[in-house]
Amino acid sequence: MAEAEFSIIDSLDSVSPEAWQALAGDNPTLAYTFLHALHETRCASDRTGWSPRFLLMQRDGQLAGAMPMYLKAHSRGEYVFDHAWADAFHRHGVAYYPKLLSAIPFTPVTGDRLLAASDEDRLLLARVALQVAKSLQASSLHVLFPGERDRQTLADAGYMLREGVQFHWENAGYADFDAFLASMKMEKRKKIRQDRRRVQDAGIRFRHLAGTQITAEVLRFFYDCYVLTYEAHFSKPYLSYAFFARILADTPDSLMLVLAERDGAPVAVALNLVGGNVMYGRYWGTTEFVSGLHFETCYVQSIDYCIRRGIAKFEGGAQGVHKMSRGLVPTPTWSAHWIADPRFADAIADFLQQEVAAMDEYIDELAEHAPFKG
Repeated sequence: MAEAEFSIIDSLDSVSPEAWQALAGDNPTLAYTFLHALHETRCASDRTGWSPRFLLMQRDGQLAGAMPMYLKAHSRGEYVFDHAWADAFHRHGVAYYPKLLSAIPFTPVTGDRLLAASDEDRLLLARVALQVAKSLQASSLHVLFPGERDRQTLADAGYMLREGVQFHWENAGYADFDAFLASMKMEKRKKIRQDRRRVQDAGIRFRHLAGTQITAEVLRFFYDCYVLTYEAHFSKPYLSYAFFARILADTPDSLMLVLAERDGAPVAVALNLVGGNVMYGRYWGTTEFVSGLHFETCYVQSIDYCIRRGIAKFEGGAQGVHKMSRGLVPTPTWSAHWIADPRFADAIADFLQQEVAAMDEYIDELAEHAPFKG
């Protein structure tokens, strides 16, 4: 096997989309078009504190491995919270930023981070990434939401593991939505039906729009609602309309919208990403409050869509114990961490050991309240 050569790039312009996709597979958040759109529209850029530092591995001039990485000046948009770590560094007069991050910006979706064909090359990427962090004088390196295969590789390379939880729905081969409801405990089934009835009584009807069915007008309505959701929480959105328009133009089949309407006029909308027989719930918004509308638009309609299309899994996004009553169950997620300063590394290792044990116990407790019949 030819010796590997490594480089760091701050743009995907020089990378062949076909070569990248051969490594990235069918996860829509890892797609060349998705990442490149984040950079080209400047949503993830030096300006926003997400400076691309992608690690590339080549053999005989061909792309053999890659790792999406960013030099970060803050911890926003990550969904794995290390603010307490940053505060501890600050209190001891040690800089926490910049830090190096391997993740998909603003996207808490599990997927490959060590993009390579063999176990040996993935381990090599994990180790070289540590060298990159040291060369950049980063305080730390964090790999967020790696898949199961990467998780073990990162542990073998000496990274510390941190456990989290999300809520996912899995398709048990339901014949239709009624079959899904029949699998649930009576009180959960009743709750969903009550919510659906309230939404219907409010005159709301739904359309599922996928790919080229999504018009520019509908996308603009989605974006206006997306902005309203952030404004309701006194915040600003991370992503621009240009980003979503770029995704719709370049990879329309990766998008699916649930559109809620009354008398043909849009009222609410949820955007999902689709790929690899998985649908990922991402964003939602509404122009008015209707009891039950949020859950129906974001979760129930998306589950119905997955059943109709035979999609194996629906990942409902970050956080939210309330999702369990709609059929989503607690699912462990992971991140991997390396800290340059051994004093902080030891303290964080002790913290993570306790946190993982507590998280396992929490997930077990949640599982006891699963919405499905025993």
